[in-house]
Parts: sequence; C-alpha cells; structure tokens
Amino acid sequence: MASTVFLGFIAFSLYLALRARKGHGTQSMHDFCVASRQFGAWLVFFLAAGEIYSIGTMVGFPGGIYAKGPTYGVWFLGYILLAYPVGYFIGPKIWEAGKRYNAITLPDLFKGHFESRAIELIVAVSALIFLLPWGELQFTGLVAALKGLGWHVNAVGLITISALLAFTYIAIAGVRASAYIAILKDLLMVSAIVITGVAVAWEAGVEPVFRAASQHVSNAMNTHQLSFAMSTIFFQSLGFYVMPFSVQNFFTAKSANTIRRSQVMMPLYMLMYPFLVVASYYAIAQNVKLASPNEAFFAAVVHLLPPWLIGLVAAGASLSGLLVLAGICLAIGPVVTRNLLPKMAETRQKTGAKVVIVIYLLLSIGMTLATPKLMLTLINMTYYGVTQFFPGVIAIVFGLRVSARAIASGLLTGQLLAIVLYELNPDLAGLNLGLVCLAMNVLVATAVNLGIGRSHHVHARP
Repeated sequence: MASTVFLGFIAFSLYLALRARKGHGTQSMHDFCVASRQFGAWLVFFLAAGEIYSIGTMVGFPGGIYAKGPTYGVWFLGYILLAYPVGYFIGPKIWEAGKRYNAITLPDLFKGHFESRAIELIVAVSALIFLLPWGELQFTGLVAALKGLGWHVNAVGLITISALLAFTYIAIAGVRASAYIAILKDLLMVSAIVITGVAVAWEAGVEPVFRAASQHVSNAMNTHQLSFAMSTIFFQSLGFYVMPFSVQNFFTAKSANTIRRSQVMMPLYMLMYPFLVVASYYAIAQNVKLASPNEAFFAAVVHLLPPWLIGLVAAGASLSGLLVLAGICLAIGPVVTRNLLPKMAETRQKTGAKVVIVIYLLLSIGMTLATPKLMLTLINMTYYGVTQFFPGVIAIVFGLRVSARAIASGLLTGQLLAIVLYELNPDLAGLNLGLVCLAMNVLVATAVNLGIGRSHHVHARP
C-alpha cells in the first residue's frame, strides 16, 4: 500500500509538470529559467519554500535535534527567521535590478551593474564551485529518508531514478514545473510532519517524550556555543537570499511587490517545527535503535502510521529532495551557457543548459558514489563561499559607487580565506569563520575602492 501511494504521488507530480507546460508552447530561455517574470505571489511563495524546506527539513533537522538537543535548533530556526526580513527588504530590489539588466542568473546581475566581464566570470565560476555539493546532499538525503522508512533501496538505482525525475521535470516545463510541483510537495511535507507529530502526542504524550529526551540531550549552551550560534544565525541570514537559485527565484516574480507579499507569508512554515521536534524525540523516549540520527523522524513514522500514510511521507520527502535538485540544475545550466559561454546564441542556450544539467547530474551521481567525504567537506563550505556575494549584491541593489575591482578583490579574499580557515580550523572565540571572512571581504573591498578613488583623484589633478 505504501508503495502504491508513493508511486501515485510521483505520477501526479509528472502530471503537474505537464500541466505547467500547457499554453506556453516552445519556451524561450527566459521562460524556461525565470517564467518570463510572470509568477504571482502564491507561485513565488511555493517556489521559494520548495527550495528552503528541502529534504534536510525531514532528515537533517530532526537528526540534529535527536543527537544534540534543542541547542541545535537555536541557530537552525534563528537564521531562517532572520533571513525573511532580509529577503523582504532586498528581494524586491534584486528583482528591480534583474529587470533593469534583463538578468536570468546572479552573474548576469554583476555583469549588468559593473559592466565587467572579469567579475561576471569570477561570480560564475565560484557559484558553480560552491553549488556543486548541493546535488550530493539531496541524493544522500533521499537515500537516508527511504531507508529510514524501512524500504530496502539500492543506492545506485535510487540516485539514478531521482536524477532522471529531476531532469524530466526540468525538460518538460523548466521553472514552471518546479513551481507547480512545489505546491504538491509542500502539502505533502507539511501534512506528513503535522500528522506524525500529532500521532506521537496521541500515542506517547508530549510531556513524557520531552522528559525522556531531557535525560539524554543537553538543554544548556556554554559561552562558546552561544557565540557560534549567534554569529552563525547572523552570517547565514545574509547568505540565505544570495544563493544563485534564490536570486533566480526572485526573478520569476511579476513585480517587486509580489516578492514582498510572498515574503510576508514565509514564516508560516515555521509552525511545523514543533511537530518535528516532538517526532524526533520519540525515538529517544521509546528507546528505538537507529542506524543513524538522520532516521529520527522516520522512526516515529514507521512505528505509528499506517502504510498509506507512510507512502505519503515518502512522497513528501522525495519531492522535497527532487525540487531542490531541479532548482540547482536550473541555476547551474544558464550560468554555463550565458556567463561562461557568452557567445552562445540565445536560441541555443536552453538546449545547451539541458546538456549542462545532464552533465551536472551525472557528475553528482559519480561524486556521491565515489567520494562522498570530499563532497560533504564541500557542503560545509557552501555557505562560507556563497555569502561572500552579499557585499556585491548590496552594492548593486543600492547603487553604491564601488568599483568592480574592489568587489572582486573582496569576494576572492573572503572565499580563499574561508578555505584556508576551514582547513586550519583555528580558534575564533566561537565566531563562525564565514562571518570573519565576510568582514575581511568588506574591509578589502573598501580599502581597494578607496585606493582606486585616491588614484583617480591624483591623476585628475593638473
């Protein structure tokens, strides 16, 4: 029964992709990647939520709570909640800049504003490097989810089928398919989480579950942990909406006000986290033996829900991973065909992007199976590297008089320093190393910009 329900929802997601294509004929590159800037608030809302609340919501967050207690949830919930007001204020301005420069990708935005091929290449190459690991993360999460639900899956087969499904969604209707499927995915995911949390409360009780969990996990944070949590919340909230796929999602909106309206609604999703916490503590309270903390949420699902609801949970988890995978692909494809290969005719860019997406998926599959530890190391680096785009984005959206050379110098300094500090792992008094690198990024950019300004002033003197 579980398999039947699961396959039924996957089939329905393919129908939604086909439905999204209806009336749009042969899609242009702009329609394929950013829906010709036609989405209303609800579609932007579901598309953004589809990227934010991914497979990690059902695997990583409950696993962290199970293993480390509520202190883990402080930074996880904190940075998302702080990111929403950041997105409310800069999202509409990113959209306005995107329309002004006819941008599809984040590098398009930098190229249009700074009129510099060099900074376009720097942003494009670094975006690709730091986005590559996210495909592996989705594949790993999908395998963990289905194994946690008791399905004995072949990892190679599951990863291959997942890649084919993600590509099929994209090939059918591009970002329009992602937006339509995101509605189904969110309904399934939220329903699965709430139903499981309610089942735990009904069967085991909330108070007994928390009492049992408190004997195994710490509710306290020392000064070092608090510093790290607070600095991480601040740092990641700045990087949240400069992810290349997040910027691309903004470009799908039909107006700046559309983004404001969608951002106002985003915190509603946080209401599902108490249900996740209750479910993740169930395994502790019932002394369930887990192969990995990542199975914490699914332990409650398997023990308490009937087979047809297990199928619903599996579908919600799978679509969560597949949608993020599709979003990454839609970000990577045009970065290559538009920014790395700028002489490619626009009529060929969509076909070229699909080829790039296939190569990326094959590379992700190979790296997931061959060198998972390397990719997991890179995943830890993603936020460190991507958030270094933030000063440049701020300069663009607020029209600051900063040179391309200054922004590029700060960006490269921040990213290279992040790699060095990550490898050396020095004691930074509990501060998130990415925040230290971002501060250095801003200092270098400011120093270079002031130096260029003084140089121009000297040359301008008679």
